[in-house]
Amino acid sequence: MTQPRPQRILVVRNDKLGDFMLAWPALACLKSAHPDNHVAVLVPTYTAPLAHACPWVDEVILDPGDGAPRDQRKALRAALRAGGFDALLTLFSTPRIGWLGWRAGISLRMAPATKWAQVFYNFRIKQRRSRSQKPEYVYNQELAHALLRALGQDIPATAPPYWPLPAQARDTQRQRLREELGIASSAPWWFLHPGSGGSAVNLSVAQYIDLVVSLNGLLASPPKWVITHGPNEEATAQGLVDTLEAHGIEAWLMPPRASLTDFALTLAAADAFIAGSTGPLHIAGALNRPTIGFYPAKRSATPLRWQTCNAEERRLAFSPPADDASATDMSRIDIGAVARHIADAWPSRAATEETP
Repeated sequence: MTQPRPQRILVVRNDKLGDFMLAWPALACLKSAHPDNHVAVLVPTYTAPLAHACPWVDEVILDPGDGAPRDQRKALRAALRAGGFDALLTLFSTPRIGWLGWRAGISLRMAPATKWAQVFYNFRIKQRRSRSQKPEYVYNQELAHALLRALGQDIPATAPPYWPLPAQARDTQRQRLREELGIASSAPWWFLHPGSGGSAVNLSVAQYIDLVVSLNGLLASPPKWVITHGPNEEATAQGLVDTLEAHGIEAWLMPPRASLTDFALTLAAADAFIAGSTGPLHIAGALNRPTIGFYPAKRSATPLRWQTCNAEERRLAFSPPADDASATDMSRIDIGAVARHIADAWPSRAATEETP
């Protein structure tokens, strides 16, 4: 059987960090379908460092954004036209990107069949994402599968980790933290990210304190806690460290990192990662680290819709009781019950772990 020719594919996911990380399973699919497929991504400056780190990406093109000056928009259109792309896959459709792909002369343009922006696409896939019946990364994979069928390529089998690292990378990150913080390696290291970056609801700091105190009393091997933070969140993270230490619990503040990619790679050292539905949680998922996520109960942001893309046995998720009136009220989460659930479930998760 003749091998289909390689394709030059442009994928657009030009919004938040968590959204981009949930595109990695689709990128893995497109890159793995043919050894010579060229996969480019159009991303904003913020997520570009991780796009460069993605093993499934051959080329990173910066999107100047909706409000960019005319000369920048024109330069982007010229760059896409010069790229000679066979196909455009827009994972989240907007009129500007649809118009851009059409003006750039990309012959096969695929996107979800939503909003009036679909008029710019000649392949449209009905997904009804607003119903939140599947994880976001699965919706993305389905679009990638449809594109490969349209291009005449077979759909490859893919599985976590969607950010595979060299075997020694986790050991390197753990050794680095040992030297920086003096953490003993004999106990599990659990990372906790109390911030949200303003993009998602999260537990309060007081709830996280209650959770850590409860878990340390329930787990057979109480963890060492590393508190991570994003830009402008260091004071909150340090306050959490100080409060935990006042409770007699060993905790450390994640040291400053030189870049977003450096921060992301440090998460490989975690034996578990706890956060709201934020970019760091989805980085940990792509690395196939065990994750514990906290989500609102509203349909557009459920634990199913924004599920991390790690292996099923490596993720737990919690949200308040489903109630339209209080779907985002995270104070309704029973922290004691959550801690007991985690403690009961964790032995089966720890059994799959390869702590150096």
